[in-house]
Amino acid sequence: MLESITRMLLVAGFLSASGLALSHHSFSVFDMETQKTLSGKIVGFEWTNPHTWTWVDVTASDGVVTRWGLEGMSPNYLGRRGWTKNTLKPGDSVELVISPLRSGEPGGTLLRAILADGSTQYMFGGP
Repeated sequence: MLESITRMLLVAGFLSASGLALSHHSFSVFDMETQKTLSGKIVGFEWTNPHTWTWVDVTASDGVVTRWGLEGMSPNYLGRRGWTKNTLKPGDSVELVISPLRSGEPGGTLLRAILADGSTQYMFGGP
């Protein structure tokens, strides 16, 4: 009896942990059907696991500055695509193509960055 209870607890623990792992990688908060281009200045680029983060200040036509937070892929993944921790530096002027948050808040997932020299760094897709 004790053995079967132990097995049930182990199975329940495994199933609950696997659900958390799968939900971590969900893109449901992003509108992946929409692409938006932001022009702004990099405030920070966090080269951290499990996801990189880009912070950019975007100035609207009325002069109002809004800080956007953009989630990216892991440093390991990006490193294989040519990115480094110095690809985006504070003060860099960039164009960023994103899939925005469904909520309408200033955030999203970064798809690609067009750097000041005209080169493009792809997070998803691309050559």
